Amino acid sequence: MSNVDAQELAKFSELAHRWWDPESEFRPLHQINPLRLEWIDHLAVLRGKQVLDVGCGGGILAEAMARRASFVTGIDLAARPLGVARLHALEAGVDNVEYREIATEALAAEVPGRFDVVTCMEMLEHVPDPSAVVRACAALAKPGGWVFFSTLNRNPKSFLFAIIGAEYVLNLLPRGTHEYARFIRPSELARWCRDGGLALQGSRGMEYNPLTRRYSLSDNTSVNYLVACRKPA
Repeated sequence: MSNVDAQELAKFSELAHRWWDPESEFRPLHQINPLRLEWIDHLAVLRGKQVLDVGCGGGILAEAMARRASFVTGIDLAARPLGVARLHALEAGVDNVEYREIATEALAAEVPGRFDVVTCMEMLEHVPDPSAVVRACAALAKPGGWVFFSTLNRNPKSFLFAIIGAEYVLNLLPRGTHEYARFIRPSELARWCRDGGLALQGSRGMEYNPLTRRYSLSDNTSVNYLVACRKPA
């Protein structure tokens, strides 16, 4: 429980009741979810797999993956979003997903090597020690399993786009959602992955068009980006 920021938990807990409203503060998550889901499924092939979603929040990605995978476990340390995730899965009739309030490191000690696919999306930039989360995710994956991360690059462009643009100009996110000092360069994330015994398989950028108000995957990793890794068999 040491690798947690109480203010970050409180921030997302206060908005928990709006998690599944596609026109709420979580609209960007709803819009990018199909993109990241298809990328993950294309590489890892979710069908028949045991999947873990780290930092699952209200369950947008976890529930979507559960519709394709054999079983999905979502974990988070914010109780209210987990309650929302459980209720939504119940209402939607998705019975092959479970949610647990547990730290990534604690789960890694409990069930190492359990999952075929591990996802950790938009979470690393909200914890004090993201490298510890990366190591835990690597430990949770089976040999030959896939591990996916997404986060924000740290450079002047990302400060302009992800904080000034997204939070203050376009109002895509609540002000204070992100802290620039916690953004992570791809080289840093790549090093943590290698230190955790993961082999990088590819990366994609995610861009937002303010005119069409749509997101798309690209080769531009200067702001939002996703990384795919695999644990050697």
